[in-house]
Amino acid sequence: MTTSVTRESNPDRFEITTEGRVAGFTQFTDHAGRRVFSHTEIGEDFGGQGLGGIVVGEAIEATREDGLLIVPLCPYVKTWLTKHPEHSDVHSDPTPADIAAVGA
Repeated sequence: MTTSVTRESNPDRFEITTEGRVAGFTQFTDHAGRRVFSHTEIGEDFGGQGLGGIVVGEAIEATREDGLLIVPLCPYVKTWLTKHPEHSDVHSDPTPADIAAVGA
């Protein structure tokens, strides 16, 4: 299985493709030096292949490289971060401003 993760805009998200088909994404909003992850979704046809972990892992690495703080509103991203404590130095709990930024 060949996969790739790309950053897309409108809406801002990281997409994962496999065999040339979009399999899923993790959506985010950047504001005030923070990247707020609001939703992660993998298509039904692609479930159970570990693609959610791949797209979130690469999105987290890109966020670290961009020098932004990771803010997990999305339950999947929050759980992923719990399982990867090596990123605890660059994530924060959501604030009311984070929630307002994503329109939640």
